[in-house]
Amino acid sequence: MAKINVYSTAKKVTKGAKELLENLGELEKDINSYKNTIQNLRDKLNREAKERELEKKRKAEEELRRKQEEQKRKEAEKAKEELRIKEEFKRREAEMSKKNVSNESHHKKRERKNKRDFWDKDDDIELKIRKPKKSNKAANKKKQEETQKIPERKKAIVMGEVISIKELSEKIGIPATEIMKKLMGMGILATINQDIDYETAAIVSSEFEIELEQKASKSFEEMLIEEDVEDDPSTLEPRPPIITVMGHVDHGKTSLLDAIRSTNVTAQEAGGITQHIGAYTVNVNGKPITFLDTPGHEAFTSLRARGAQVTDIAILVVAANDGVMPQTIEAINHAKEANVPIIVAINKIDVTGANPERVKQELTEHGLVVEEWGGDTIAVPVSALHRQGIDELLEMVLLVAEMQELKANPNRRAKGTIIEAELDKGRGPVATVLVQNGTLKVGDSIVAGTAYGRVRAMMDHTGKRLKEAGPSTPVQVLGLSEVPEAGDIMYCVEDDKLAKQVAEERKEKLKEQQIKASSKLSLDDLFSKIKEGEIKDLNLIIKADVHGSVEALKQSLEKLSNEEVRVRTIHGAVGAISESDVMLASASNAIIIGFNVRPSAGANELAKKENIDIRLYRVIYNAIEDIEAAMKGMLEPEFKEVIVGHAEVRDIFRISGVGVVAGCYVTDGKIIRNGDARLVRDGIVIYEGSIDSLKRFKDDVREVASGYECGIGLSNFNDIKVGDIIEVSIMEEIKR
Repeated sequence: MAKINVYSTAKKVTKGAKELLENLGELEKDINSYKNTIQNLRDKLNREAKERELEKKRKAEEELRRKQEEQKRKEAEKAKEELRIKEEFKRREAEMSKKNVSNESHHKKRERKNKRDFWDKDDDIELKIRKPKKSNKAANKKKQEETQKIPERKKAIVMGEVISIKELSEKIGIPATEIMKKLMGMGILATINQDIDYETAAIVSSEFEIELEQKASKSFEEMLIEEDVEDDPSTLEPRPPIITVMGHVDHGKTSLLDAIRSTNVTAQEAGGITQHIGAYTVNVNGKPITFLDTPGHEAFTSLRARGAQVTDIAILVVAANDGVMPQTIEAINHAKEANVPIIVAINKIDVTGANPERVKQELTEHGLVVEEWGGDTIAVPVSALHRQGIDELLEMVLLVAEMQELKANPNRRAKGTIIEAELDKGRGPVATVLVQNGTLKVGDSIVAGTAYGRVRAMMDHTGKRLKEAGPSTPVQVLGLSEVPEAGDIMYCVEDDKLAKQVAEERKEKLKEQQIKASSKLSLDDLFSKIKEGEIKDLNLIIKADVHGSVEALKQSLEKLSNEEVRVRTIHGAVGAISESDVMLASASNAIIIGFNVRPSAGANELAKKENIDIRLYRVIYNAIEDIEAAMKGMLEPEFKEVIVGHAEVRDIFRISGVGVVAGCYVTDGKIIRNGDARLVRDGIVIYEGSIDSLKRFKDDVREVASGYECGIGLSNFNDIKVGDIIEVSIMEEIKR
């Protein structure tokens, strides 16, 4: 390409060369005369690009060289350590050998001295005993030869890859203290209950002239599976059916259960949407039926899938005015995959615009043909609000259950599924277990996932304590070592020892899997980044009040991934948002999502310092909508919540005609009268509302500063306890 002269270009564009140079000066400061050309500028830019590329390559080579040097250094240190241990072994062997030689020399000197003393005696005695002495000398020589012979090594058999020092001591018959001394000589500090691997145990045993032999042992998991054998048909007895209620959001699933159970569940849930799986038993015409209230919207897909795996019959609730919706189709597919028969409850037949025939037509499109149209699907029109058709629906449930001939063996160790689990402040880990086979009793040793323990207490859905629970019975169980995962299989085992061993073995396997997965994941990420180029990752940390919500949020948010942005959940757990969560978010450039939980004071401070975004929600839809909007670049919030202050409840005052007033100490910020109040207990939100009264001594005040005491009354709420935290906030408008 020919060079372009600045002067001639200026003439063509009818501008002065001086004016054009001024414009070009912003890009290139070195153009001082008309003779300079745009080509010179282009050449300079190319040179700078090459220099940057060379610098980048040089840095990459330096990093590779540094890693190689680090690897060599580690290998050298390892070789040096191995050499030191070998030299230590040789030194100790030399010391032992030297000690034996010294003892032998001392013994010979003593023998010669005794011999001289003996021959200095009377000649007659010498003659009498000379011959016997010769005989004794020969006997001593023979004895010495026998002692010098290498004794035959004892053998001991060990099972598995690791063994505790206590168990090794029992196997080889050597005191544990002696074994620990040998290990100390090898540079290993260990306690009596600590595990060592087979190779180390073999080296230590060889020091005591004992040979170890390793034999493969059955894992505790295998032993558990072997015990879970199929029951003899003669031992089986009829059991109640387990029913799952499925369907689209707001189609009336919980209202239908309310009509069946004559209780109210919906009002207890945020936004009127069931957030967790509940399990209930009802009596219909004297026959018990267990209902699983599976949340019906798409966010809880995984919970619904798990519910279908433990259920016998699925009731599909479809609103007569809405018809078949996306979650309805999803529920149909899950039930079909689990080979679960479906009974359709066409709800809201009493509302305006109800069209049951249209619902039946839409169901046909998805493989559900109702009986009156020649199919085998039972469809019952109901109105949960006015209790119409409920009896007919229950009769159909019992009819289908009878046709299935549901049976189980109650006279065996219990086996069941964890429906839900959470950590309760007063009771510790609490798990809702659906017993599927056998009978679970108080005092039984159980294991579920990595949690184990003894059943301390059992309660049904009404809170009544039970001593035992048979097949198809949902119960709350106390006594586990930790909170199990929802969906874990619960086994009743012989004793606490076996339960602990199974749990520990599972933890080890889980740890190994995580190590393998993390190493594999890093390689895959490296390859995919090379392949995909610059891909954006939206990293999330999810904290919720129960496991079911964590799982649901994780799966629903990861579904939002598209070609431009990939949503990844790097951590999900139960409990309040902690400082460690904020540190992880800072290291991973992640957003923290809190569902029905609050951050601790330390976590809040650290988040502000590290500039970490913490989003808190009580209804799952809001979380999904916010993340989706942020990904599309459409998130334009008008207001944001600003925390004004916190107060700790230190005393409770019950005043007639007023209610409960909390005696509080303002720990930080200030408490204002017209702010929004939130009561937090152990990191979980108990109440959201407003402040009814704010007093200093007997005077009403507008605000109370940090470090002062005050009395706070909450609107329409009296369940305040000492130790609770009252958080006050205001809504602040954000300028667009």
